[in-house]
Amino acid sequence: MVNFTPLSQHIVEVAMQSKQIDTIVRGGTVVTPAGIAVQDIALSNGKIVDLGEAITSSAPSELDARGLLVLPGGVDTHCHIEQMSGAGLMNADTFRTATRSAAMGGTTTTVSFAAQHAGQKMRQVVNDYATLAEKGAVIDHAFHMIVADTGNGNLTEDIPALIAEGHRSIKIFTTYAKVRQDDKSILDILALARDAGAMVCFHAENDGLIGHMTEKLLAEGRTAPKYHAESHPRAAEIEAIDRMCRFAEFTGARIMIFHVSTREGAEIVRQARARGVMVQAETCPHYLFMTVDILERDNPARFMCSPPQRSPDDQEALWDAIADGTIELVTSDHAPYRLDASGKFAHGEDAPFNQIANGMPGLETRLPLMFSAMVSEGRMGVEAFAQLTATAPARAFGLDSKGAIAKGLDADLAIWDPEVSHTYGPNDLHDNTGYNPFEGTTIKGMPRHVFSRGEMLVRDRRLVTEAPRGRWLSMSAR
Repeated sequence: MVNFTPLSQHIVEVAMQSKQIDTIVRGGTVVTPAGIAVQDIALSNGKIVDLGEAITSSAPSELDARGLLVLPGGVDTHCHIEQMSGAGLMNADTFRTATRSAAMGGTTTTVSFAAQHAGQKMRQVVNDYATLAEKGAVIDHAFHMIVADTGNGNLTEDIPALIAEGHRSIKIFTTYAKVRQDDKSILDILALARDAGAMVCFHAENDGLIGHMTEKLLAEGRTAPKYHAESHPRAAEIEAIDRMCRFAEFTGARIMIFHVSTREGAEIVRQARARGVMVQAETCPHYLFMTVDILERDNPARFMCSPPQRSPDDQEALWDAIADGTIELVTSDHAPYRLDASGKFAHGEDAPFNQIANGMPGLETRLPLMFSAMVSEGRMGVEAFAQLTATAPARAFGLDSKGAIAKGLDADLAIWDPEVSHTYGPNDLHDNTGYNPFEGTTIKGMPRHVFSRGEMLVRDRRLVTEAPRGRWLSMSAR
């Protein structure tokens, strides 16, 4: 007698074979959009294929996550990697060094900047930058297009075509002579972005106020790094954020205000959102955990950034804005420059503040600092942490396969030990900057294991691979 396998059973068996499980993460406390639960997670072909209380299948690789928190890999949508500044200075990190550092800090997706300079075609800028990423990126990535030149067919040809191909984020500077756009150009870009389905992100500071104060301070002989903060008065941020929100309101474009640092800046965004303006906002750990007096410390150049750090009152206002949803993202604004002639001191160790490169490393410290404050110290909790540092940035920029733990999404997981404490040292990061601006800060909670598309990158706080395995991500229209 011949036994026939029913066709329906055969189909099920074929489907099971095509979805053979590669890895199971067992028994962790998993944070998903639906809530928190102790679950197993099955990974196959780089995707999450199952979540459940007890997955009965076995896999070639299994990880015991009992007692650990399983969170979506972080999404950092504001980082400068292997980028030439407007002043012609290359930052310290390659894609390899930056993204390995990101992985060690629990981040599995970056959005960095394809930076155009005057006279360049945006198509060539993006192609060249993509080549650098392909050669070095350990994790998945997308790009913002920094627009410094709207002529030469850039606004009429290159940028619309690139948006259609999935590069749906544009960055504009309202300050810095070599890259800033005037109001007319900004409005032109906003109208293009509105019609093409792109986001426009702003470094929003008033150029005239900065220029006025810089000239005044230098004339008075106040040239030390600590005067950098006075050269970027809070009024510069307040005026520019308000103007960009008004421009967004006028054009109907979607915008993102980068690195909000002041109480007034957050309030402008809050009021604009109440009027129906399509504006989102981010802030960064250095505004939440540092104040302006840090520029009084030894070697203050290491803490210089723009906008500068502000007051304790501003910090509380930023936390309030995070709590009520006015500020939806916390990003690193990773901008690494070494403390030598290749970076901060390209114009000499005694250079005036306006000739010292601005920026600090932050890819590796962003998530631990926020976890310690939000989860370990109970400021907002683990679900809010995941939303702020992974889900919201992924959604804001149309990274549909990232930012959450759910079936069908990429298997990007950061598995945290909530009990481990760590005090940062002077140079204990995995980037190429050579210093840690949060030296001496003690945090509680660190990522122990990190997966990117189902591949373990970090095991027991040790980097497993630095292979250039990262993929470019297309941004979907919003």
